Amino acid sequence: MTEKNILAYFHSPEQAQGAAKKLEALRVEDLSINRFSRYAGVGPSGASYKPGVSGSFSSWVPDSMQTNASAGIMAAADPSASGMSDGGQGGPTGRDVLLTVVVDESVHHRAMSIIEQAGGMI
Repeated sequence: MTEKNILAYFHSPEQAQGAAKKLEALRVEDLSINRFSRYAGVGPSGASYKPGVSGSFSSWVPDSMQTNASAGIMAAADPSASGMSDGGQGGPTGRDVLLTVVVDESVHHRAMSIIEQAGGMI
């Protein structure tokens, strides 16, 4: 069987979790939900979320291994940090939650439909 990968962006972890619950009915090979920011190691909550394929969604766990003082300095020096700028450079558009899914090719189109219905951008 051939596998297909899907990367989808969401506004909130709850949206991604809703899609993940529906996708598990398709027997996904792998699934993860993560937050990201412009600078490595600096995120809106400093946490990542990785649900199990079994359907048990654990709580958000801080990624203390990813904290980086240099990234914090870069984020603080960014023009958008002052509130006196429009931010420029086209950073994240509010969709800072990434759902990564690996599914069998036979259910790929159905999985993409579920993600779009849940508010995800593929």
